[in-house]
Amino acid sequence: MNARVVAGRYEMAGLIGQGGMGQVWTAYDQRLGRRVAVKLLRPDKMAADTAAEDLRRRFVRECRVTAQVNHPGLVTVHDAGSDGDELFLVMQYVEGTDLAAHFAGHAPYPWQWAASVAAQLCGVLAAVHAVPIVHRDLKPRNVMVKPDGSVLVLDLGVASVIDTDTTRLTHTGSVIGSPAYMAPEQVMGGAVGPYTDLYALGVVLHELLSGTVPFPGTTALGVLHRHLYEPPVPVRRIRPEIPETLEALVLRLLAKDPQHRPAGAQEVYEALAPLLPTRGVVGAPHSGQAGIPLDPSRPFLRPHAPWPDRATAPPPAPSVPLSPLPPRSPQSQSPSPSPMPGSAPAQRPDVAAAVDEAKRLLGEGSITQAVDILGGILPAAAAEHGEHSPVVRILRKQYATTLMDDGQYRRALPELRRLADDRAADAGPGDPQTLQFRYDAAQCLEQLGEAGAALEEYRAVLPYYEGAGQPGADQSRAFDIRHRIGHLLLAVGDHSAAQQQLQYLLYDAERAYGPYHPLPVELRRGLDRRQQFRGTTRSR
Repeated sequence: MNARVVAGRYEMAGLIGQGGMGQVWTAYDQRLGRRVAVKLLRPDKMAADTAAEDLRRRFVRECRVTAQVNHPGLVTVHDAGSDGDELFLVMQYVEGTDLAAHFAGHAPYPWQWAASVAAQLCGVLAAVHAVPIVHRDLKPRNVMVKPDGSVLVLDLGVASVIDTDTTRLTHTGSVIGSPAYMAPEQVMGGAVGPYTDLYALGVVLHELLSGTVPFPGTTALGVLHRHLYEPPVPVRRIRPEIPETLEALVLRLLAKDPQHRPAGAQEVYEALAPLLPTRGVVGAPHSGQAGIPLDPSRPFLRPHAPWPDRATAPPPAPSVPLSPLPPRSPQSQSPSPSPMPGSAPAQRPDVAAAVDEAKRLLGEGSITQAVDILGGILPAAAAEHGEHSPVVRILRKQYATTLMDDGQYRRALPELRRLADDRAADAGPGDPQTLQFRYDAAQCLEQLGEAGAALEEYRAVLPYYEGAGQPGADQSRAFDIRHRIGHLLLAVGDHSAAQQQLQYLLYDAERAYGPYHPLPVELRRGLDRRQQFRGTTRSR
């Protein structure tokens, strides 16, 4: 029987694992002749209430954004797309074991190892949050421990595509997502941000140190309830040898209110740094199969050393004088950027041609290339036409829009603020285009995890959309902003205000659209879920 070939290129070899949403295979890249890992996902299993085509677009977009992150702690994504009814993600094949299996095979887990794993994860999270990307599903099964002790994070960006409402209960009562590692704001359906991944990191660290997740339970609903309302057991009650500072860090990471957690992964790393092993001789309390250390502290003990360690170092090679490198041929030398004396001045770039090329690339879906062209042509266009000319403003608007499409919210934000200020100066703060720029800026802030700033911006523009008869009035947009405000209030821990906000929105949406419109249905679902948690609290 012939092996299946995905996308005309990847020959499936062996099944590594499978779950309710897809499978992971080892495969061979026929074009490059290398082993890879292929994850196959079925859209109909991922979100029954989302159109498959929309899911495919979101999946490819998230994979493209993920590919922007270059960090040794992230598995490399080689390719992504769709093949028949399935989505596929092609990644580097990684030797090692997942953290859950590694942890289970080395109980009790040395606290130095736990600190070393967490420190490496901080490096990864700091890199992805700067993009910004929120993992949403950080857990031991999504972390690999390589033979040299370094860790790799898997499934970056995939969790946000599987289901944006990661705590949605299915008709069977099961939860989409990983309840044991969910932050309270995630449980309540609030906006997620870097603070959500930090909570998950706290759960992982607590599990490694204590032997179990902080909030175990027999049902998903019971686990989610405990995340919301119960304090975690301090790990030193279980293992007194754990340093007090490490216990304090775990409790901060597990704070119910995101504002009480560390400010970012960098801060968590700085707290872990004094607890990390210092460089010296490897003395791992355990060793992996076939003598491979699989010691997560090894990257700190012996950075950049070859592995596995040799019992004795090979004799040094004889000292040989190095020969100078041969001169480069004229064909291999890069041309000098400086013009030669007497040469003609550099030709001015053709702004119109660059814009046409960017439009062509956008039509083909090559967003990253279009971003580079638009960003590169802006200074030349401003010099030729003037910073406040219509040509430059149109170009800047296209640039900002394309940056958002490419998930580059940090770069898009200053462009949108500049556009909003310029437009407001000409047409006033209530002008529809001014409001659109400010709304897009608020979306960027929300994506960057700056919940407080996003709340302020949404609240500032909301009255213009709600004002009947005003130029910018738009009931649909007003409902959307009110919905976002409710989720952001949940994210900052103001649950009572969020409840009131979303309850009023449900009443108004039902009056405007009827009870079976998607917005009221979604609002009722979220409010009912929160009511379930409150009912569980009263019953206890």
